[in-house]
Amino acid sequence: MSIAESVIPNHIWEWRGLPINYQQMGTSGPALVLIHGFGASVGHWRQNMPALAQNHRVFALDLLGFGQSAKPAPGEPLPYDFETWGTQVADFMREVVKAPAFLVGNSIGGVVALQAAVMAPDQSRGVVLIDCALRQICDRKLHTQPPTRRLGRPLLKKVLKNRALVHWLFAQIAKPERLRTVLRTAYGNPEAVTDELVELLLAPAYEPGAADVFWAFINNFDGPLPEDLLPQITCPALILWGSADPWEPIALGRELANFPAVEAFISLEGAGHCPQDEIPEVVNNHLQDWVARHTVATSAVSTR
Repeated sequence: MSIAESVIPNHIWEWRGLPINYQQMGTSGPALVLIHGFGASVGHWRQNMPALAQNHRVFALDLLGFGQSAKPAPGEPLPYDFETWGTQVADFMREVVKAPAFLVGNSIGGVVALQAAVMAPDQSRGVVLIDCALRQICDRKLHTQPPTRRLGRPLLKKVLKNRALVHWLFAQIAKPERLRTVLRTAYGNPEAVTDELVELLLAPAYEPGAADVFWAFINNFDGPLPEDLLPQITCPALILWGSADPWEPIALGRELANFPAVEAFISLEGAGHCPQDEIPEVVNNHLQDWVARHTVATSAVSTR
């Protein structure tokens, strides 16, 4: 099915005067909010929403600056950072979902999910991290990097501050064959990188403001790490991780399982950085099982 033929309609939610795109499926059951990773959009959940919607109210939203959501200039009025996106998701749960939800995030979407759960504990029933961004570029993790990277950090920052240069780099990446190459590196199974996937990820990149969002985000060397947020959440967490993820190594991801909130860490054999798209049936099953256990447990407690 092509993007144009997708059966999942888009909706617009006005947030702080800005149009935010989201999708919704399912009419009953626990609410799930799906949060995409960097450079992605609601379309990255197209293989998950129909199956999950059989027993859940499922929402996916485009973070500010991505997909079909607004792309204002950085800082006008909001910066592109995790506090902004966490606030966006927390407000989305209150104003659109109108019920506590399970937050499911891939890559940076995992950090956003954790941030939202910290900001809105009363709205967060659980958090599922799928290959969560470890944010190794953060300055506070510089001491863990090889000496060459530590020495080169000042130069890297100077280069990335060059707006025109980063815009040029963005234009080079935002080409079908170049993006296809990048995705084939990220996915454990290169055949999962379809024309549809390339099309849905490229379309927002051609919109005005997209290059500035890219420039703003890659200059974010600060902000929260997963290990900062996990101790603060008051809901349970599940971690799913592709064993073949080249961007966020599973060996480092396993360290997040040491936090008390994390109930389980599940390795997804052979999958890369985006298992929800690469092996959707496996991810869907894990999500359904985990949410069902917590829904039953909550119902049992409420009837005592």
